[in-house]
Amino acid sequence: MPTSEAARFPGRLAIRFPVVDPATGEAFDEAPDQQPDELDAVVDRAHRAWPGWRADPAARTAALRMAAGAVEAAGDDLARLLTREQGKPLAESYAEVARTAARLRYFADLAPRTRRIVDGRPVSSEVRWRSLGPVAAIVPSNFPLQLAAAKFAPALAAGNTVVLKPSPFTPLATRLLDSVLATALPEDVLTVVTGREPLGARLASHPGIRHVTFTGSVSTGRTVAEAAAASLSRVTLELGGNDAAVLLDDVDVDRIVDRLFWAAFRNCGQVCMAVKRVYAPAGLHAEVVEALAQCAKTVTVGAGLDPDARLGPVNNAPQLARIEQVTQQALADGARAAAGGHRLDGPGYFFAPTILTDVPPGAPVVTGEQFGPVLPVLPYRSLDEAVDAANGTGFGLGGSVWGTDLDRAEAVAERLECGTAWVNHHAELSLAQPFAGVKDSGVGVAGGPWGLYGNLRPFVVHRPQEA
Repeated sequence: MPTSEAARFPGRLAIRFPVVDPATGEAFDEAPDQQPDELDAVVDRAHRAWPGWRADPAARTAALRMAAGAVEAAGDDLARLLTREQGKPLAESYAEVARTAARLRYFADLAPRTRRIVDGRPVSSEVRWRSLGPVAAIVPSNFPLQLAAAKFAPALAAGNTVVLKPSPFTPLATRLLDSVLATALPEDVLTVVTGREPLGARLASHPGIRHVTFTGSVSTGRTVAEAAAASLSRVTLELGGNDAAVLLDDVDVDRIVDRLFWAAFRNCGQVCMAVKRVYAPAGLHAEVVEALAQCAKTVTVGAGLDPDARLGPVNNAPQLARIEQVTQQALADGARAAAGGHRLDGPGYFFAPTILTDVPPGAPVVTGEQFGPVLPVLPYRSLDEAVDAANGTGFGLGGSVWGTDLDRAEAVAERLECGTAWVNHHAELSLAQPFAGVKDSGVGVAGGPWGLYGNLRPFVVHRPQEA
């Protein structure tokens, strides 16, 4: 049985930090603020647990399958706590818990393949695969459980141990997940550490860590890469996105508007691969703006635990302030809010779902990542102009093209400079497909077999062929 937290970290509970409910703006609980010596102890135990965990692939498979079942059994508690600290509607939290269990089950049954090299020499050569060692997984606040599983499930399946650090804005559901998984996984194979900075920086630069996997902003990703370089650790970075949706001149606006709206506003726009700008033909621009504005004006905004709410609050005060700043700057520079454009009255971190038109192309809400419920809609006069604009930022996570002629739409999608392009939908991923960005949107590949091999290193064995 796992030892108690107090026994593993004497004195840890004396240092804690508040966790805020974004629907009220008030603290409702606390989490441990772990210190450098505690982190050293965690990484040391992860290293000592590694030989036993990597040695038995069949036992790993069984443990990960059991872990998936444990997550499903605890789904109600996990979902409600996730909504309380993150803010998303409860239905979205249930979906996130289900995705967490699905990732564990998917990677439980995935194994690397030994490859024999035939090159004409009288030598038998095989490429086998070995785990890396302790992996650091650093996760943001928008999908605390799902993104955690996207990192620890392939790492564990590959035979590594994991030290997982959630955002200080959303530590509680991840800590509960840790307790749930402890019923299925051996002790110290997966450990959750919580705390404010510089805990993440210390974890990324820790000499006992062999692979750092991080999801977050471009600027923080660069800092993480620099920290990991100190010990030459491998890095996988899923960084920001500024996904463009290009609408073609044959698009059926009424037919696609609901899908397009939720591709931008799911999880209150706090999705790295959400639609963050829309390019519409000049002749359809007004119709598109009006249709999206109608969606924004009629969607029910409220606390995530309210069964009628479809859009929750922004997760934290700093992000709310950024959303307000980029929106107000766009309005001051001549943009018009066809819907929203302001913070909602009352407690909590609520921002009215906003559709912006007449936005200057160089406005930060267009060129940067707003990461909130604000969507600029820009007109274009030629398709080349739209594609150039879509590709004209440092981001390259995803993009989409919307139209009636699917072959034509796919041909336009091929021109987008991004890791994933969709036609007539957006931000839908299979567990079996790779997920990676280009340009400033990331380094390395997550998802599917690519995610598994990213947590392994090749090991080549040569022997003479038998006579």
